[in-house]
Amino acid sequence: MTQQANIVHQDGDVIDVPLNKLKKSPRNARRTPHAQADIEALAASIAVKGVLQAPVVEPETDEAGGATGFYLVTIGEGRRLALVLLAKRKVIKKTQAVRCVVDLANDPHEISLDENVTRFRMHPADEFEAFREQAERRGLGAEEIGARFGVSAQVVRQRLRLGAVSPVLMARYRSGELTLDQMMAYAVSEDHARQEQVFDLLGADRPPYLIRRTMTETKVMATDRRAVFVGAEAYSEAGGTILRDLFTEDGGGWFEDARLLDRLAAEKLAGIAEDVRDQEGWKWAEAHIDYPRALGLARVYPRPVERSVEETARMSALGEEYDALVSEWDAVEELPPEIEARFAEIDAALEAFGDGTAFDPEEIGRAGVFVILGQDGIARVERGLIRPEDVSAPEPVTESEADETGGVETGSAEDAPEPEEEEGAGAPLSERLVLDLTAHRTLALRDALGASPTVALSAVVHSLALFAFYPPYDRASCLEIKGVSTHLDGHAPGIDESRAGRSIAERHERWAVRLPKAAADLWVFVEGLEATDLLDLLAHCASLTVNAVRAPFDRKPGAWAHADRLAEAVGLDMTSYWSATVASYLGRVTKARIGEAVREAVSDDAAERIGGMKKPDMASEAEALLAGKGWLPSLLRAPVPVEPEVQSEAPSLTEEAA
Repeated sequence: MTQQANIVHQDGDVIDVPLNKLKKSPRNARRTPHAQADIEALAASIAVKGVLQAPVVEPETDEAGGATGFYLVTIGEGRRLALVLLAKRKVIKKTQAVRCVVDLANDPHEISLDENVTRFRMHPADEFEAFREQAERRGLGAEEIGARFGVSAQVVRQRLRLGAVSPVLMARYRSGELTLDQMMAYAVSEDHARQEQVFDLLGADRPPYLIRRTMTETKVMATDRRAVFVGAEAYSEAGGTILRDLFTEDGGGWFEDARLLDRLAAEKLAGIAEDVRDQEGWKWAEAHIDYPRALGLARVYPRPVERSVEETARMSALGEEYDALVSEWDAVEELPPEIEARFAEIDAALEAFGDGTAFDPEEIGRAGVFVILGQDGIARVERGLIRPEDVSAPEPVTESEADETGGVETGSAEDAPEPEEEEGAGAPLSERLVLDLTAHRTLALRDALGASPTVALSAVVHSLALFAFYPPYDRASCLEIKGVSTHLDGHAPGIDESRAGRSIAERHERWAVRLPKAAADLWVFVEGLEATDLLDLLAHCASLTVNAVRAPFDRKPGAWAHADRLAEAVGLDMTSYWSATVASYLGRVTKARIGEAVREAVSDDAAERIGGMKKPDMASEAEALLAGKGWLPSLLRAPVPVEPEVQSEAPSLTEEAA
């Protein structure tokens, strides 16, 4: 081979040339360097199968026209670079013989151009099906196929998945009726019947995100609270399969068997409920995915417990020791093991004392718990719920009390005759007389209460607190103030676990612990409150009745306008409670509204930059752009203040009367 410099070659000769004797031709039409990934793929293929197509070369000559012993690669520079890469990696020798074809008849630049211009790449559908055949006929795995073709195993899996799309859709893809992006969306599932069903439903011109959503609408996303709660491992062990989208970020995929997932979630919740009942002694415990409403359940709350002198002293000593250790070791970055252990012991001991509240054992014996699945996929235990049949019956009216109310008889008060003759001083009053007397007392009480604002405030708070904290049968107030609190979780799932929901629940719990156990004792409690506490309780109870939901079936423009004025009065800033995310807003509106939000909060350029993206990608990108910007949709923005109307010069009613 080393003597080839003296050999006279003929056009079309096939010769073996040492790799280190091959050079890039200066007349190669390709000026842009080959992509490194392409060279890597070609090297992987050559390493397994060798050079399948011989490079075309011409002998190099010096200025005098003599052969230099080197050969210029006119066609096949990519193959030469791939071989050089293999030689650098010690896969082959630098002197590896390369089978080449000598071309002396054609212009080197022209044939180099021809090689690149007249090359026809196979249709992607053919490539996908060919990869599938490699896997099915030869039994090759994704990793092995990838190694033989110089691509990643993930790329092979994608091509295999595309090759497994329904032949009906593949034919439409070959004809140009479907795009590659649409095929990727259909390939989220390997179910041919489902693919064809969705195509028949949507047609050929639907966007990929809609195809993907329709393909997976009967499945459960891995981010769903049930999936998070059960876990992928437990679901798979139970025989469930998880569908993964190989072409987009799928957030963990989709759990295909929703019934299995529901069963596993229910069983796990039921197990937690049983453990809570057994450990804490409740009469019953039930597991539910969502909080069951409209069951007529009463509720009791834990009450403060009196600690013994020994417990109080022990807690105080532990607290002082903890504070002393903090002061002593605060400046030390890494605590000695024995100090860390002591901190842990103190924490455990203080935690064992509890929060100073406990349920009444009698109430535990007739009440129960709900174990609910939170929106975050964590089980939540709701304690102290009492079924109607377990509610303590109100004490019966005594004979003396009946006498005082007139021993009310049936019939119309207007038609009831006065008794002609009293049988004695203890005889009951007639119903008509009782109504007459108590009407006078009611009107007088209205007048007196209207002149006593402090007592009136206590009476209103008492009435609202009865509504907020006590069951309907125990709401004994002569003020006919009817509180209504609309449940909002039906309109916005998971809202009870939002910042506002948690804040209200914690405030409610703090008051529930302070209020007396019996509704009959509430008046004395309310009367004894300091002014600030009384107003705080009023504010909490009143807040529970707010309803500013704009329901299409219940239009209340007056109430909506009042909600705006109320928001203005309290200085409501929704940026502290809500932010625009894919789940809360961006994934539920049109691309135009997404762009509008980005344009308002960021810039026109940012909105235009993401405007060409697919909707899911656009929504995700918009979420990142809007983070921390405080952008709100119009329904959540601060209302425009209403200017007070200028008083007219018209006389007042008193002036007219005068």
